[in-house]
Amino acid sequence: MASYRSIPATSAVRLAKPSSNLFRARTKREARGLDTSGLTRVLGVDPDAHTADVAGMCTYEDLVAATLPYGLSPLVVPQLKTITLGGAVSGLGIESASFRNGLPHESVLEMDILTGAGELVTASRGQHTELFRAFPNSYGTLGYSTRLRIELEPVAPFVALRHVRFRSLPELVAAMERIIDTGGQGGTQVDYLDGVVFSADESYLCLGRRTTTPGPVSDYTGKDIYYRSIQHDAAGVEATKDDRLTIHDYFWRWDTDWFWCSRAFGVQNPRLRRWWPRRYRRSSVYSKLVALDQRFGIADRIEARNGRPARERVVQDVEVPIERVVDFLEWFGKNVPITPIWLCPLRLRDREGWPLYPIRPDHTYVNIGFWSSVPATDPAKGATNRAIEAKVSELDGHKSLYSDSFYTREEFDELYGGEAYKTVKKTYDPDSRLLDLYAKAVQRR
Repeated sequence: MASYRSIPATSAVRLAKPSSNLFRARTKREARGLDTSGLTRVLGVDPDAHTADVAGMCTYEDLVAATLPYGLSPLVVPQLKTITLGGAVSGLGIESASFRNGLPHESVLEMDILTGAGELVTASRGQHTELFRAFPNSYGTLGYSTRLRIELEPVAPFVALRHVRFRSLPELVAAMERIIDTGGQGGTQVDYLDGVVFSADESYLCLGRRTTTPGPVSDYTGKDIYYRSIQHDAAGVEATKDDRLTIHDYFWRWDTDWFWCSRAFGVQNPRLRRWWPRRYRRSSVYSKLVALDQRFGIADRIEARNGRPARERVVQDVEVPIERVVDFLEWFGKNVPITPIWLCPLRLRDREGWPLYPIRPDHTYVNIGFWSSVPATDPAKGATNRAIEAKVSELDGHKSLYSDSFYTREEFDELYGGEAYKTVKKTYDPDSRLLDLYAKAVQRR
């Protein structure tokens, strides 16, 4: 509160933080932001109630470290260590438990929010309900969470993995639907579910099952690379490969190589990997390298020096109804030269829905993640990103706002809350001390 009051009334309010998991172009601001140094801790874990109180800027890495000793974890643990609780709830957070546990904001019981009006309010399903429901996907434009009380669930020490290969995308999606509907495969329970598409005839579902049985485990923080371990050439329509990780390493299996994006920095080259310290093989390091590239245009300069066109960044997560996933993947394969692609199914737990995260309750969606770049004559116009936005809308899907967006104001209002957002904005940020969502997510500021 003192930090908020120290900012002149004529100045916009923002957070002062050293890093961000957003991938949108932003203009550097010199104004002083809100001090977040006291908002980074786990405030308490209640092992009997299966809840945790967590400061808004606490990372999932720190939260998991605090809950695992009790045999508990958050219901949803986003795949990258430095994603914060507040960031996941007000933006995007998804993982392989989302097909049964939904999204991070659905496991929030209550949260303290510093609003744009400078008030600290406690929001829940029973108080300040309109703010509680509009907060997910608001990206700090309605306020900042300072404390969140979230649900936890029991976990086992290990995760037994089975990677199932498919040679057609319809077969993969059909198998995914069966697992979600039944909670298992072949009579075996499935606790975690995601997948990877390498090509139209090589895709995988990764099925995770909690287990207390001790035994050998894999390590993907060293020379071995997790996403490469998924691939195999076994024969058969649903050929499988088994693996096993500790629950800790399972949660962070994607972080060491930032899914597969570490290859852009040469970290997957065995010679370089040998000398790249393990403590620097993590998403937070790679994101800093990307920020440097964006600031100084290093990659574009290299492309220009080699006589190649500049590249358009295509870093997106979209959610498509499961019955339209094959349509999207086939279109994407023909029009966007990016592989691999991540698949993560989800179903909302809450039947009332969330106005700024407008996907249907009681319906399965698949988060489709693709993170790379493509050649472009004019990257600023975002031709490929614009085509993706149009295709997602055509298929009744939803696009995350953590990266570049190119919607018109009219399109945006129709897709992301419109009047519901404006009503809550007027109530909790009447003087517009915080940016408008369209200005933050789409306009270049």
